[in-house]
Amino acid sequence: MTFKTASAIKTSKTIRPIAASSIHGIVFHEGFLWAIDSVNGYLLQIDPKTENTTVLNTRNWSDFIGATGLAITDDILWFTNRECVYCCSLIIKDFEPQLFLRLDCDIDGIAVWESTIYLTSQKQGKIFIYNRDRRTKITHFYAPGIGVENITVKDEEIWLTDTLEQTVYCLDRATGETIFSVLTPFPSPTGLAFKSDSEGTNTLYVAYADREIYIRDNPNAEPNHELQYRDRTFIHPLYFYYNREGNYALSNGYLVEMIYTEEISPLDPIELKDLEWRIALPAQTDRQKIREVSAIGLPFTEELQDGQRIAVFKFDNFNSEQRYIFGWKAILEVWSIKYQLQPRHCENTPQISDEYQKKYLTDNDNLAMDTEIIRQAAETAIGGETNLLRQVYSIRNYVYDKLSYGIKPHIDTPDIVLRRGVGSCGEYLGLLLALCRLNGIACRTVGRYKCPGDPLKQNIPLQPDYNHVWMEFYLPGYGWLPMESNPDDLFEGGPYPTRFFMGLSWYHAEMAKDTSFETIVSEGVKLEKETVSIGELALNHIRFMVLEELQPKD
Repeated sequence: MTFKTASAIKTSKTIRPIAASSIHGIVFHEGFLWAIDSVNGYLLQIDPKTENTTVLNTRNWSDFIGATGLAITDDILWFTNRECVYCCSLIIKDFEPQLFLRLDCDIDGIAVWESTIYLTSQKQGKIFIYNRDRRTKITHFYAPGIGVENITVKDEEIWLTDTLEQTVYCLDRATGETIFSVLTPFPSPTGLAFKSDSEGTNTLYVAYADREIYIRDNPNAEPNHELQYRDRTFIHPLYFYYNREGNYALSNGYLVEMIYTEEISPLDPIELKDLEWRIALPAQTDRQKIREVSAIGLPFTEELQDGQRIAVFKFDNFNSEQRYIFGWKAILEVWSIKYQLQPRHCENTPQISDEYQKKYLTDNDNLAMDTEIIRQAAETAIGGETNLLRQVYSIRNYVYDKLSYGIKPHIDTPDIVLRRGVGSCGEYLGLLLALCRLNGIACRTVGRYKCPGDPLKQNIPLQPDYNHVWMEFYLPGYGWLPMESNPDDLFEGGPYPTRFFMGLSWYHAEMAKDTSFETIVSEGVKLEKETVSIGELALNHIRFMVLEELQPKD
């Protein structure tokens, strides 16, 4: 498949089963979507068009509580529950579970392909392969992720969802090797199934189950509004495109409106002549395309700086008595991306250029690279590893082991952060940059903002709570690869997900690469923060709006 452009989805539908609490295993069968509600124990039959939902196991629902995996083949329904595999006859339709197989560990997902049964186990970190007729183990593959995985089989491929990795994996059915993987647009994917239409097109649907925050109106409380959580579960199409030559995969894109403006509101009297207020525009990348840009409040001219588009607002005489609102609005195509590179791609990599060494291996951002604690950490983090990709991965895990996430009003240098053991996204990033650069790995700060991450909330203004930064590291012979600063640091001591190691979700807004996001210049002289702070001159306003969903077009 060749990616050319993007088009709005006209026929996709989010399926929301009525009364369901936590959908896990799903399968399409005889025009219906069959699903396991693990919390309620319901075996559900759902009309994908109307969402009409029927409980099939009306008498045996308690036997299905805790079930996660689901498969249907040869008029037999299969499901997993804890350490057991059960089957039911679809001819009799009494849904009386019959024990088929008991393992010595909990199993999560099940797929049946002819005479072979595939089972996933998070506790074992494996995919078990059994002979259906003899009920004996044939072999096993190692699971690609660390979360609870569900499974289906399509032709010569195994497909997996992983709750913690927020990822769908496509594996070779014969070897278990990962062919490619894609990020899901929502967290906690719990099941997957392919749906074929009359034209022979296969669409992959993914189930999700998590908890969402909502505000409850409680008339018996004072104040009457309370913050509460509730179950959320639904099934949504996963659209993807694998660029084999480019070694990356895209999934579920969205057309997003992003607005960035400044409201002039100086804290102290000030006057500046020939002022240029420079704000970076969104970047063009493998996963982000600018459809259009327009000015807000005041016109701007556009410049190109090191490949980065910059909006330049000019003021002849700027003083604290004036009031302006100015900025830009951009319409963006944004996608989730996952780069499909392995350590073997990093063997015999060429040396980086002298220009890159001077620009991306030096301490040009107050990284405390000359301190003993940071130099020792840089050596400890990689151990004896020589492969660049493994080095970056080891450095990430070292930083995650040493730091816990916390927000501070200002950013300290990496030596202070490492001693303290707590850091914001910018402080995680500073430590990552320092350790990578000391090990000869070119890297840079990127990012700026994330759109609030619920793409089902379309055509509604969304404001991010914070700005955000992450990192890109340079792989010689290939290019720049993204790595999140802190969101994958989920557990004390790991293991840590790799969803954002060489990957970004659709909600990341990329800008300000190789340049400052926002600067001010007066009479040709750049004004540093110590002289005039932008934060003391103006208030920024950031707004996103998800306009529609996109999918790759052949």
